[in-house]
Amino acid sequence: MKQSDIKTQFFDALHAMRKIQVIFFPKEDNKRIVRICAPMDYAPSRRSKDKSDRYHLWDFTSDVKGHTLSLSPSQIISIELLPELFAPIEFVTWKPNWIVKRDWGIYS
Repeated sequence: MKQSDIKTQFFDALHAMRKIQVIFFPKEDNKRIVRICAPMDYAPSRRSKDKSDRYHLWDFTSDVKGHTLSLSPSQIISIELLPELFAPIEFVTWKPNWIVKRDWGIYS
């Protein structure tokens, strides 16, 4: 999947509040991972030394409660929009300060 298509799918899902299936390679190994996520933002990581833009996602399928993913574009193989919607109340527990503008009500 082309990077431009991945970015388009991500932004479409973010604005429609649709869950996505993300296939990616983690930094640790070369094994593909598939997760069901909510797109949160596309921006530099506040924790990483590398300040390039990354995809920030809420991972619904992680075995760790409250798991976020911060993936560089080069890690993502594909993104597929799913029919299932998400509600930001499911994971936003902080005062949002998003880079990407959106209409998520009080979670914008």
